[in-house]
Amino acid sequence: QVQLVESGGGLVQAGGSLRLSCAASGNIFSINLMGWYRQAAGNQREWVATITRGGITNYAASVKGRFTISRDNAKNTVYLQMNGLKPEDTAIYYCKVNMNSGLGYWGQGTQVTVSS
Repeated sequence: QVQLVESGGGLVQAGGSLRLSCAASGNIFSINLMGWYRQAAGNQREWVATITRGGITNYAASVKGRFTISRDNAKNTVYLQMNGLKPEDTAIYYCKVNMNSGLGYWGQGTQVTVSS
């Protein structure tokens, strides 16, 4: 079992920045991939970015060049630095980790609201 606690969401004006954090606890030694997803009201949850244990990153086209994912393996924490925020980035952001076994765990979500 892995527990995930997210923080860093909030209200920001368009063009602003936010940094999300997601701290993992529990069976952390089997965590492989860490990532962020988001779900806007009325939409399906969508992938935002992922990072491997070795630091290889991938981004959705809609956030590439504006968002940066990083992780601190010593602190079992993944971050999402979001710059140049747009109103369409408004969503609940969820942290997810994938274990070596293939199991996945989700965080509880943190609200990000970008005003125009």
